Amino acid sequence: MDLSRRELLTRTGQAAAVATAASTLTIGQAQASGHAAESGVRLTQGTNISVSRSADGKWLAFDLVTAIWVLPAAGGVARKLTDELQDATLPSFGPGNQIAFQSYRDGNYHLYVVGLDGSGSRQLTSGKYDHREPAFSPDGKKIAFVSDRAGSYGVHVLDVASGAITQLTGAPDEAAAPQWSRDGKRIIFVTGNATVDVVTLDGQRSRLVTAPAGFQLFGAAFGPGDQPSYTQMRPGQADLMLGTNVVVSGQDVFGFAPVWDGDRVLYTADGHIRWHANGSVVDVPFEATVPVRTVRLHRGKNLVAGPVKGIAGPVVSRDGTKIAFRALNSLYLVSAGKTTKLTDGKYFDSDPDFSPDGTRLIYASDRSGVAQLWVRDLASGEDKLFAPAPGAQTTPRFSPDGTKVAYVDQDGQVWITDATGRRQITPTLFQPGRPTWSADGTVVALAAVKPFSRRFREGTSQILSVDLASGELKYTEPMPFRSIATRGDDGPVWSPDGKHIAFVVESVAWVVSVDLKGNFTGEPRQVTREVTDSLAWHGNEALVHLNNGRLRKSTLDGRTSTIRVHLNWAKLKAPERQVVHVGAYWDGEAQDLRSNVDIVVENGCVKEVRPHQGPAQSTLTAIPGLIDAHNHWHLRGRQWGARQGNVWLAYGITTVRSPGDPVYQMVETREALAAGTLTGPRFYATGEAIDGSRVYYNFMRPTLSRAQLDLELRRAHELAYDMIKTYVRLPVELQRAAVQRSRVPLSSHYLYPAANLGMDGMEHVGATNRLGYSHTVTRQGKAYQDVVSLFVRSGMSMTPTLFHNRALFAEDKSLATDERTRILFPPWEYERYLADANSGGAASSAAILRNWVEFALAVHRGGGLVICGTDAPLDAPATATHMNLRAMVKFGFTPREALITATRNPARWLGLPLGAIKPGAPADITFVEGNPLADIKAAANVRQVMVGGRLHQVADLLKPYQNAGLLATTNALEPLPSAENKHWWHEPEWAEHVCCAH
Repeated sequence: MDLSRRELLTRTGQAAAVATAASTLTIGQAQASGHAAESGVRLTQGTNISVSRSADGKWLAFDLVTAIWVLPAAGGVARKLTDELQDATLPSFGPGNQIAFQSYRDGNYHLYVVGLDGSGSRQLTSGKYDHREPAFSPDGKKIAFVSDRAGSYGVHVLDVASGAITQLTGAPDEAAAPQWSRDGKRIIFVTGNATVDVVTLDGQRSRLVTAPAGFQLFGAAFGPGDQPSYTQMRPGQADLMLGTNVVVSGQDVFGFAPVWDGDRVLYTADGHIRWHANGSVVDVPFEATVPVRTVRLHRGKNLVAGPVKGIAGPVVSRDGTKIAFRALNSLYLVSAGKTTKLTDGKYFDSDPDFSPDGTRLIYASDRSGVAQLWVRDLASGEDKLFAPAPGAQTTPRFSPDGTKVAYVDQDGQVWITDATGRRQITPTLFQPGRPTWSADGTVVALAAVKPFSRRFREGTSQILSVDLASGELKYTEPMPFRSIATRGDDGPVWSPDGKHIAFVVESVAWVVSVDLKGNFTGEPRQVTREVTDSLAWHGNEALVHLNNGRLRKSTLDGRTSTIRVHLNWAKLKAPERQVVHVGAYWDGEAQDLRSNVDIVVENGCVKEVRPHQGPAQSTLTAIPGLIDAHNHWHLRGRQWGARQGNVWLAYGITTVRSPGDPVYQMVETREALAAGTLTGPRFYATGEAIDGSRVYYNFMRPTLSRAQLDLELRRAHELAYDMIKTYVRLPVELQRAAVQRSRVPLSSHYLYPAANLGMDGMEHVGATNRLGYSHTVTRQGKAYQDVVSLFVRSGMSMTPTLFHNRALFAEDKSLATDERTRILFPPWEYERYLADANSGGAASSAAILRNWVEFALAVHRGGGLVICGTDAPLDAPATATHMNLRAMVKFGFTPREALITATRNPARWLGLPLGAIKPGAPADITFVEGNPLADIKAAANVRQVMVGGRLHQVADLLKPYQNAGLLATTNALEPLPSAENKHWWHEPEWAEHVCCAH
């Protein structure tokens, strides 16, 4: 990463507006450092495009690859009106051929207008709320739109001349896509994808349509006779309706408001702009050319040794003489300049906390089978269970008097426990942070997300406090429209005297004075100017924190020093030589297996593959170790514990790639796996994804300025990220800056303009998107010529995390009942997984799964780069890799093609010589029964697995958890009133696949 001296001197991390300077990306041009420019890609179809028609009928406006284009009504060559940084969608023609649209240019959605010739672009709304989905009134004096400015998405009307805004509907509507009646007196809209409503300008409202069971509604408009027109949709079916009559069926109708002209209707479907009239369909042809840049392959790296940077969850004793943390799969204690290892690293021991007198350490360990609380006497070294519970107990904190402990369970519920009983104090929360106590022990606080609306789940990570006396639950913003950096170890953390709370916002530490209940009594004050993570108080006047792999101490008056931990790590030495005989092998390229060979392995690499002398004595087939290119090790890492590495290996996955994880948990695990102190696959990863103004997951970094982006990239550089992921709300301008200033591959949820910025990949077929839908895949799971061409021409990778693979449970649930799954999944995870299998994957759709696979196959056979990933643990670790491969084969891939997406292709993306069995390649080999090139199910019949020449038997991977049983647990006491679920967003993250919900 290259930072100028001036930029390094001016980095402060303070809140700053995203720059809105004129774009250097002009229409039809782009700049991206280090990537070769290409000629344009000609697009003749569009995925999830919407269309509007001028009042005189001469022009059409449509959105294609996040830009507004105009087209003669009869079709032809389209003309682009907006540039890539405008990120413009959903055009609406008004009088004088003005076109209103929504733009994400500054990090929130706002309304703009532009002329037919591209001139006169003007912003109509501003601020920190989103303003979306504009529609000009027939007289052009007003624009209807939806906004979350009133607490949920409601219908609003903007007076164009004065700028005045009137709210017509409000909470809890979650309204979408308003359209006007011909007389301009009423507005029709969809609510919650379930109803079609109409509201008059004086606020009178009525319901027109309610979705039939199993259907969702999209894109309402007034049709002939003022009947409601809309798209009615379920998996495998999308019908354009007029009243209760089906107008268009058997097409992939995109679900945007149609344009009616008498009895004929203009709409978008199957990649086209179409007219439907008298039972016939006529396409309006268009041609649009966009620039792309060819992906430049990166050369990957393997870390081999160095100072330990994976220092996770540091805490300080109250007297300041001791610091504890997790590193290299063990707990360590630093005292008097000496670092001592406390636990042996056989299991997953994490998140220590000192008792108030500093004589004991509480922590979570899965040595009994699941994460439970253990207390270590620091003088004697004796460990004892502390108040065991039926589920996981994670991120514990001692109460100020040392008699109680607050912790978080596997569902995100916060509990307080002592030796006699445990009491729930919060409802289920979505990925909450670590608890902290007030000085008098009457309040527990932690980081929790508070979304802006149900329709778009992103919000801000705030301080959630629980008054243990009254049972009151209260959210507090750290600063207006700002998020605590991550809901992990970035605060809130109460000072020992109870007078201050510290937290990280925009990558630096802040401190605010508070009263006994945690109410702010002053304004937050910035106390660090360097990248700051994982706060802990050192007395009442200083903070201990992490800075890019260093343990640091910063006083509140700005003096900073480094605390030396004197820990180093080195890669585990591979066996010098071994010869493995197999009945057959696949080298990762050949069309067929080769029979009866010996694989010679020296120092962790394949030396040669030679014919076996004599008859075959093995029934095993060797294939390259599988690579799962999209998972999040630490999304539930504390709950999975050491099991996770074992389950990946037990199913033959020898390499995993995480495009987003809590950074110090990630670095600690990466070092532990490489050093051999933790069993598992190779681990390539990034830290928290770089997000924008709003977040949802706990491991996203809300990034609001170029200055903060520099801090984020500095962390990535100094902690040697293997990649960077930019997430859903990051504006295009900052995404482009990340590309220009990074030395590692980048990926996101977007295809364009990412393909013109120099991004290296896109995750999922079309997951969470700030639009609420995707321009890469339709709601029916289909993609068209624009998408396939852009993937193929740019070389960007596509990672089709096929969540609907569970539809295959209807014909085969063997992976769910497999011994490896039963033993290595945590009990609550296995219970949910088995229930899903027994239901035949009832929540999944085989129709959408087929479309997803056919989309991936078109990219693959077109010459694009498809890499297998699962988004585990949102889908099941390891088993989902095989379910994805099986889905690919069922719907068109050959077994060899499917295996290539999990071997050669992701190895190419990583820039490493993995995914093959050939001389010089790392000896990452999976040994299975059967022939996976003939039957893809054989790829899951793993009997042993080798990583870097180190061989693991499946039986040995199961052994630590073979006899894990439930412990006798402490009594569950009556929950506090604060544990009652009163908010819709209080739910476990496993409740639904929120990554793919919109």
